[in-house]
Amino acid sequence: MGCGGCGASMCPAMGWQDCGQRFYCPFCSKLSEVPWQLYQPTKGVEGVRVDKDKRPELSMGSYEILNSQKGEPAALLLAIDVSASAARGGHLAFATQQILTLLTSLKREDGDATSDVRVGLMTYDSRIHLYDLSPALSRPHMLVITETDDLQLPVREGLLVSLKDCIDSINSVLQLIPQFSSECEDSSGVPMELPVKTGLAVLQALSCPGKLLIFHTAPLIEMEHTNSSSGFFGSNKSKSIFQPSEPAISLAKECVSQGCGVHMFVLSQQDVGGAWPGHIPYLTGGALYTYSHLQGELDRERFRTDLKSIVDTDTGYKAELRIFVSKDMRVSGCYGLFIPGPSPSQVPMATLDWRTTLAIELAHSRALDETRGVAIQTVLSYSTQTGDRRTRVHTLTLRCSHHLQDTFRQYQAQTLLTFYCKKLYCAVLERPLQELREELQMEVTEALASYRKHCCSASVSAGQLVLPQYLRALPVYINSLRKSEVLLPGLRSSIHQRLQQRCRVLSMDTCCTSTHFYPLLLPLALSVDSSSSPNPEEALRCCAANLEPRCLYLVHSPLTLLLWVGNQVPTCTLVELFNTSCFSSLPSGETKLPVLENPLSVSVRSLINTLNSQAPCARKLWVVKQGDTCEETLQRLLVEDKSPNGGASYADFLYHLHVNSVRFLQ
Repeated sequence: MGCGGCGASMCPAMGWQDCGQRFYCPFCSKLSEVPWQLYQPTKGVEGVRVDKDKRPELSMGSYEILNSQKGEPAALLLAIDVSASAARGGHLAFATQQILTLLTSLKREDGDATSDVRVGLMTYDSRIHLYDLSPALSRPHMLVITETDDLQLPVREGLLVSLKDCIDSINSVLQLIPQFSSECEDSSGVPMELPVKTGLAVLQALSCPGKLLIFHTAPLIEMEHTNSSSGFFGSNKSKSIFQPSEPAISLAKECVSQGCGVHMFVLSQQDVGGAWPGHIPYLTGGALYTYSHLQGELDRERFRTDLKSIVDTDTGYKAELRIFVSKDMRVSGCYGLFIPGPSPSQVPMATLDWRTTLAIELAHSRALDETRGVAIQTVLSYSTQTGDRRTRVHTLTLRCSHHLQDTFRQYQAQTLLTFYCKKLYCAVLERPLQELREELQMEVTEALASYRKHCCSASVSAGQLVLPQYLRALPVYINSLRKSEVLLPGLRSSIHQRLQQRCRVLSMDTCCTSTHFYPLLLPLALSVDSSSSPNPEEALRCCAANLEPRCLYLVHSPLTLLLWVGNQVPTCTLVELFNTSCFSSLPSGETKLPVLENPLSVSVRSLINTLNSQAPCARKLWVVKQGDTCEETLQRLLVEDKSPNGGASYADFLYHLHVNSVRFLQ
């Protein structure tokens, strides 16, 4: 039962009238009749239904409905590049072995037998090779498609088969893939849409959603004309580098409609001037993962972790989010990784999981009623792995106030940072970066000026800095956002790095976003006696002045884990942690700490494992020595200092905020 006017779902914010025969909707202010089958009388002065405690939709702000409609279960489709570049790379044997190991380990939900998820397999170079995995066949059949412009599937049966019935067939194909010899040279590259189009066609032919995992090696090209990547550092052109091409958007829309989430593993270093393959994965709820031919143990470990995380993550498919707000309010914007529709209050998504995060902007057309407050409802419809269709409803009722001081008391700096980050990182698709940075600074300046004017006593002098109690961290967050690589590129910032960082940060929740823009700087113990793990609440301020040459520091952000080693660290500490007694012989860059049986080594490795388990993706550990050339990586994370890309220090930015807010009131 829901509102007949706007379609909002039943919730405790609904009001009952005429002894329960009609109910009032707070989202559209209309009355709806209660069907006689669902009628229950009301009691008391407030008119509460007698069955309120027995029905979750009447008593709980959050509930989920299992719909009678059931669709096809989701599938897992694997696409492996077998071009000449892949054969030369030497990593196919490892990649296919990891895929097989993961598939073999998949179990049913009850954990008693091999999973019955439907799995499909294809390989490709400039052509497509599909595999009929039907258990009735003595061995899998390869089906070659050479006409890729007008893609037609030769068969449908056997393309997706239950894993428990085809694991032997998949095993035989995966063992042969490293021995493939491509008949086509790929010097010009492989169209990045080719495996996506084929995987989507398979899912469409069998009318099911699913995850498409692409393992790619060859140079990437776009199927149609794309803008040149040169000369985009000027503010008048920077906006265009973030914009996906029209073919990519069109293909992503088809994936969203089908519920196809694309995850791309790029197993080789791509030309920085080539096409960026991340648009379609990120717009469909997937992600882009890059490696360097999987030759090093660090890359291989990261590949294993990423692959397992993608397959194991509980995922919803063919999702649609609808947002309802009180009558005098409207949804003015929705920001995140999705393809915007005609209305910001309706968001279609190919896939989503527990990490999916959106920012919603609300606006009101006139003064709100303090007695009623405002109601906000989100209705998420999605399909589960098994094909069940579910609807999850969250309803929130908030108080209103005409007093500005009440509003400032409810602010959270981390929430505001996340909102501004998602709003600006979405706006870079259309607007110049300089304009966005100035607009952000002006909004914060106006907010501080408003607080100074309406919420402070008359005794505050013009030279006194005034910040709201719960927004004291906001200036340092906003400054870090303004000078991030996405909004303020440095001389060494590649376009691909900025595109990747934008999408990764857009997908973060509030906790990860705040840690990304203000990393944890954790001092590490130097001796055996004091090797207890540091408390994140004891983290130091992110500035170079806090780095002492005799100490070790671990810098943690969601995308980076860095260990800084001072040039005066005691020799005994170097031995216990790195198994070396000489600072100059200590390797810098990507590394893995040796496993040593002493309290300091155990404590630091345990802390690193804990932090990695909280990160949204697998990370490498970077060791940076004091005075080393790679110290610039650390400087980007010390957000209170002036950044290598020219971003202002926190002290300078705070001074300008204060001066401008005072001038704003004059």
